Amino acid sequence: MKGEKIIGYPITTKISKDSIADISAWLRSGEKVKYFVCANPHSLEVARKDPEFDRAIREADLVVPDGVGIVLASKILGGSIRERVTGMDIFLGLSRLLNEEKGGRYFFLGSTDRNLARISAKMAGDFPNIIVAGAYSPPFKPEFTEEDSKLMVEAINRAEPDVLWVGMTAPKQEKWVCQNKGRLNVKFIGAVGAVFDFYTGNVKRSHPVFQRLGLEWLPRLLREPRRLWRRNFISNPSFLLRVLRQKLIS
Repeated sequence: MKGEKIIGYPITTKISKDSIADISAWLRSGEKVKYFVCANPHSLEVARKDPEFDRAIREADLVVPDGVGIVLASKILGGSIRERVTGMDIFLGLSRLLNEEKGGRYFFLGSTDRNLARISAKMAGDFPNIIVAGAYSPPFKPEFTEEDSKLMVEAINRAEPDVLWVGMTAPKQEKWVCQNKGRLNVKFIGAVGAVFDFYTGNVKRSHPVFQRLGLEWLPRLLREPRRLWRRNFISNPSFLLRVLRQKLIS
């Protein structure tokens, strides 16, 4: 993947539209499975202490700058990333493109049975030319057993999707994709976290004004301070210090 290195991780410099065009080309090419992940300051800090997560990010075919901190880091380092590319951007953009091209089969892995049913219903209205070939709600646990993964892989492969969307928490979803991609008969995998909940409205995204200002994190922090305080007040400053260190030694 072409891009620029930010604290050692290859982040794409392409805007959303161009990344989606690349994914579409991968789907048409029939190559082996490719996958993408989202990078933000917190995820890169977690990966520093988690070798499997680190590997999952480095082996991804596309790492998008999902976080204003990544954009800021690029500016500090003299790079060319100038806008965020979120998991929602990729999900909606690819869905619009495939719907226009009248082709594509999706599988959704993650979330609850109820939310997956809502996704399928909403997809039928928003993107009628995309087939939701299947969905699977895995058990809610910190780590999956081999039997858990076997059942997930079998359900996905039976459905024969082109695209697998994985909506679990990071870093569990990225690690699962990296560990199991060789067993999956799909063309493309997207690890998109909270996109499942955003798409159905189960969790509200911050107002577009906050998104444009790079402050999408602020309303979410105010809504969920216990869950998000660590990433904003520990991970983000630590990430910035590492970026400044990279700037000084480069």
